[in-house]
Amino acid sequence: MASEMGTQDCHNSVHLRPFLLLPPPLTPAKTRMEQLPRKWACWDHLEAAGHVCILKNALDFESPSEISNFIKAESLEAAMALHLYRGGRLLPGHGIPFGIIFGGTDLNEDVKQGEKNKVMGKVLEEARFAVAFTESMKETAQRQWPHAKDKIYVQSQGIATVPNTTFNWNTFLQRSEINQSADSLHVFLLICGLRQVKDPLYLVDAFSEWHQEEPSVYMVIVGPEVDPVFTREVKAKVKRTPGVRLIGEMAREDLHAVVKNCFAVVNSSVSEGMSAAILEAMDLEVPVLARNIPGNAAVVKHEVTGLLFSDPQGDHIVHCEKPGTFESERGVIDNYAGMTAMNLNQMT
Repeated sequence: MASEMGTQDCHNSVHLRPFLLLPPPLTPAKTRMEQLPRKWACWDHLEAAGHVCILKNALDFESPSEISNFIKAESLEAAMALHLYRGGRLLPGHGIPFGIIFGGTDLNEDVKQGEKNKVMGKVLEEARFAVAFTESMKETAQRQWPHAKDKIYVQSQGIATVPNTTFNWNTFLQRSEINQSADSLHVFLLICGLRQVKDPLYLVDAFSEWHQEEPSVYMVIVGPEVDPVFTREVKAKVKRTPGVRLIGEMAREDLHAVVKNCFAVVNSSVSEGMSAAILEAMDLEVPVLARNIPGNAAVVKHEVTGLLFSDPQGDHIVHCEKPGTFESERGVIDNYAGMTAMNLNQMT
């Protein structure tokens, strides 16, 4: 935000005390910084400027009166919400200034639903500012709500990777029921919460077919169980599909260690704002294969910083028929990874 909005505004408001941060719902197993979305780099910035920040789950409030009472009880003087609908809809009408950070599904999915679109438009009417991660997200928001076009800014998402140095890759493979030597494996990692918009089953059949041709290939899905009904569907599919494994939610440091050890990170989402998993893989110089959607294409430049695909049977996803192809392909995408790590510093 500082690049377009200026840092002076924040430093001039150090008299502010509690500052409410509203992320979308967190999964029950995690709290505060352990599962704090990587998008909340503003937390440290605000506290460094003299603010006191309070993180609350959007699901903690069942009615406008509850958040109104909370604002009064904590003497809140400003607020920020991640996700225009899930968090943003709670903030208007309480007499405190607030800003919004677009999440991704608010612009890509919720906007298609009439009532949600109307609610989000009203939120933007009162919001002091809104932040998009990419120019394409900004343009989408401006088309939907032209009345707010002058308060929407672009700030790329910042990330930091902290791999657990004591993490045991072999133990992880055993937990994943992959009983092969780590030296000969090619593990493709898909990191996502289990919900339909992430489409984790999109590549399952393709990778299973590849695994049956080349037993060293595995696809491992890692993430929390967000949608219970869809989670059951994913579990049932993975259980009967050779070469595909499903692992539950992991601590951030352990997950980064897994990323560092895998062959490549895969993203198959139907829509994304700016994928933190992709950015973290790039930061760790791990190759990225991502579905060709606007949110991913804004981060991954095809055959420069990664590979984009539109079809599960695409050239970069399946069929490695000759010995040594993995090594040559890895050499190519390692170059992408190295270039990406340099570009990522400029982007964030």
